[in-house]
Amino acid sequence: MLNFLKYVLATFVGLLIFFFISVLLLIGIAASTASEDEVKVADNSVLELKLDRPITERDPKDPLSEIGFSFGGFSSTDGLDQIKASIRRAKNDDKIKGIFLNMTYVDAGMGKLEEIRKDLIDFKESGKFIVSYTDLSTEKAYYLSSVADKIYMNPMGTVEFNGMSSELYFVKRMLDKLNIEAQIFKVGTYKSAVEMFFLEKASDANREQVTSFLNSINNYQLSQISKSRGVTAAELKNVQDNLLVRDPEDAKKYKLITDIGYYDEAITYMKEKMGLEEQDKLEMVKLAKYKKVKDKDISTSKNRIALIYAEGDIVDGEGDEDNIGGHRFAEAIREARLDEDVKAVVLRISSPGGSALASDVIWREVQLTKKVKPVIASMSDVAASGGYYIAMGADTIVAHPNTITGSIGVFGVVPNMEGFLGDKLGITVDHVSTGKFSDMPTVTRPMTAQEKEIMQHQIDQIYEVFTSKAAQGRNMTQDQLKEYASGRVWSGTEAMERKLVDVYGGLDEAIAIAAKKAGVVDDYRLKELPARKTFFDELIGGMGAKAKEQAMKAEMGELYPYYKLYKKASTIVGAQARMPYEMTIE
Repeated sequence: MLNFLKYVLATFVGLLIFFFISVLLLIGIAASTASEDEVKVADNSVLELKLDRPITERDPKDPLSEIGFSFGGFSSTDGLDQIKASIRRAKNDDKIKGIFLNMTYVDAGMGKLEEIRKDLIDFKESGKFIVSYTDLSTEKAYYLSSVADKIYMNPMGTVEFNGMSSELYFVKRMLDKLNIEAQIFKVGTYKSAVEMFFLEKASDANREQVTSFLNSINNYQLSQISKSRGVTAAELKNVQDNLLVRDPEDAKKYKLITDIGYYDEAITYMKEKMGLEEQDKLEMVKLAKYKKVKDKDISTSKNRIALIYAEGDIVDGEGDEDNIGGHRFAEAIREARLDEDVKAVVLRISSPGGSALASDVIWREVQLTKKVKPVIASMSDVAASGGYYIAMGADTIVAHPNTITGSIGVFGVVPNMEGFLGDKLGITVDHVSTGKFSDMPTVTRPMTAQEKEIMQHQIDQIYEVFTSKAAQGRNMTQDQLKEYASGRVWSGTEAMERKLVDVYGGLDEAIAIAAKKAGVVDDYRLKELPARKTFFDELIGGMGAKAKEQAMKAEMGELYPYYKLYKKASTIVGAQARMPYEMTIE
């Protein structure tokens, strides 16, 4: 009887789940088949950009948000591609009269900020206005707001304008407490990704490189703000270094903002700008809606430029939507190579690196492809270590001055958990093997001197391969390339000075170069790869992944970031071409 009830309950639950999914699918199909032309924008509208969600390279196919559901406050992201497309569409849309930047915090890397800012400046050149309002503005948010004609700040608000800093996390003390030994193998004085395991603070070499590229990026951004605000870069640097902006009055005094005022005053200004009366409603269209408006001019050309998005850590195998699986991305490049309609390939990279093996698998496909059609690398926020590895063989490398790149080096980590297992958990491990190295590598005992020598030799060999291929791709000798290698991280400006990149610019410039090299200027359309998952896959997989993430956040609270750190560390298998992946720039 008990088994019968169990089967009945299981069947009932299964039917409920099936019914729930079916309803969502029907709603989703209805939403996806509805004409985008039905998205109406009122006359005399203003496009509102909040940018309060993490910004990824591609707009996510989020079936839950697309059909209007929001379970448990699940967050999503905005795609740089759709943000840029919306700003450009608004520039030529007679119904859009201006852009309202309503921002406090922008979760995006430097490269993505640069591309959004460039499009905002282009929008202004059309004669339309940009107005910004903030209660509290971070430095990244201000970098975008600085292009506005009018910058309003709440009378009780403030703007963060104190320069850049970087936080580096170290877990040596934790490992010591757990009695876990990190056995380190690396090449490169500046290869600092492993420092977190055996140091408690940054080495002198690491501090030198971080200081160098932070200053380079900061100086570049000050030069851009200077152009927008009519204040010299030297004056802005003085404001930063001495924290001269501490309240709205200071911000106005030093010309960071134009007005001290409330949200409604910014709205009133835009109404007046558009010739509206105080009692009139200001039509505001949000990005989530406006990005669904269909573009009028869509190319029907047979020629294609393959745009391959490579974002996240580089991992072995297929990977998933949040990283760069070596096999999956090699297959995407191969698909582009074998497609006769594809005349050129643009590899869009936003990655701190990862598996050396997976990086080499992708590099090989780049080499095969460039023999038959142009391959252009476009660096976004970061294309370092393995991220540089997959870019270095391209015909042309395009980067922003504030891109983080380089980090040409290799490391490996083998934890010795014998003490942790025995002393902390009371577990002992015995080994029975057929040969001297049968259990190498293992985490249950320390490595012998000979095993360490073998491991270091493998790391040295991979470094030689890395620098040899990089030198070949950059048309230098290996000795010349090694002067800029050794694991050192560079800004895009520093990389350009050392010929590690070819051209300043973003994705648009990379696509233009690809079209020119392929001889299809103004006669092509983009083919985005890898292919996105189907609606059903996104629905089921997205719900499961988001539910798991939300549950972990709720359970762990403030410890969740450290759990993420652990999860990332657990993916480090084999030799790694990776930069300090837990470095945050603010």
